[in-house]
Amino acid sequence: MSKVLIIGCGGVASVAIQKCCQLSEIFSEICIASRTKSKCDELKAKLENKTATKITTAKVDADNVDEVIALIKSYNPVTVLNVALPYQDLTIMDACLACGVHYIDTANYEPENTDDPEWRKIYEKRCEEKGFTALFDYSWQWNYDQKFKDAGLTALLGTGFDPGVTSVFSAYALKHYFDEIHTIDILDCNGGDHGYPFATNFNPEINLREVSSNGSYWENGHWVETKPMEIKRVYNFPQVGQKDMYLLHHEEIESLAKNIPGVKRIRFFMTFGQSYLTHMNCLENVGMLSTTPINFEGKEIVPIQFLKALLPDPASLGPRTVGKTNIGCIFTGIKDGKEKTIYIYNVCDHQECYKEVESQAISYTTGVPAMIGTALVVSGVWNKTGTVNLEELDPDPYMDMLNKYGLPWVVDENPVVVE
Repeated sequence: MSKVLIIGCGGVASVAIQKCCQLSEIFSEICIASRTKSKCDELKAKLENKTATKITTAKVDADNVDEVIALIKSYNPVTVLNVALPYQDLTIMDACLACGVHYIDTANYEPENTDDPEWRKIYEKRCEEKGFTALFDYSWQWNYDQKFKDAGLTALLGTGFDPGVTSVFSAYALKHYFDEIHTIDILDCNGGDHGYPFATNFNPEINLREVSSNGSYWENGHWVETKPMEIKRVYNFPQVGQKDMYLLHHEEIESLAKNIPGVKRIRFFMTFGQSYLTHMNCLENVGMLSTTPINFEGKEIVPIQFLKALLPDPASLGPRTVGKTNIGCIFTGIKDGKEKTIYIYNVCDHQECYKEVESQAISYTTGVPAMIGTALVVSGVWNKTGTVNLEELDPDPYMDMLNKYGLPWVVDENPVVVE
């Protein structure tokens, strides 16, 4: 029986909170906190007569470490689940250390202002040393490792789907199917249709930054960087069909390269339709994806934040999205001296997600794993201290909970590989 503070009340947070309320034996009390308290209150009103979990709400500015510390001290949780924005990871980690509570998130840190001179200096050094130019990487959070170890606390990093479930799939494959894993291809396919000319399935700022950046992959001990959307493959996804997919940089490549011994290559692919890419290219060409503030009629605005205000809220896509997602990993390697290939994946139906929690599958496939990772930390099943990526932990209890709480997985031992 534990108290958990959940910071954030968007689409992913809503799913995570609803799934936590299905496990009242673990989550006896939760506090939902956000900059917009009314959203928290609405979700509380929707849930409190349907669960034994005691729900409270609070207002907090997660950019302000003192506010987060004050909230943690007043509520006294054992764990903080951060389902706010990646911009706020470090602030919330600082607050957790100050208060002696565990920390959990779904995505690694990146700065809101990529023109900040201090951040830029560290970023440019990293680009030169490591060889990839993505605006996000794990170094900022991994720097907290010793602090969390000294405090006897867990900072669980990236318990979404990718990273998160894909990381657990990798650990599970290594534990049960391989003596050595040589290659990992992470395939993220959204076969859903929401009917809009253009919309993003999760936070537009984060989504569009990620997709419009250079791609990169890990091969033979170093990074290989590509131009945005330079590498395209076509793959026939089970229950979804044939889709175009493009190589992107993604954060779990970095942690898997560190934690899966002997891996020779790791790539990440995501599917996109031509309409999405055309809209994104046009927006980028006219400067709408920029994070640099501009002056407009005497007011300072950030173009990508203004664009976010114009686009449909991802949390609103649930009732109109049809189709399925397929996200998984293709592994090649050696077992008992013989070459082996397997594909572990999950298929998730947008409309089934909406029936259960009034969400589309993209939020569902992140929110459910956020709950699972939190449950395993809160219950003490996972208790490694320091900053921990999911592939460093025993995958079996996580895999069992995926099957139980809405994300069943399949192992295909004779898959088509990606060229």
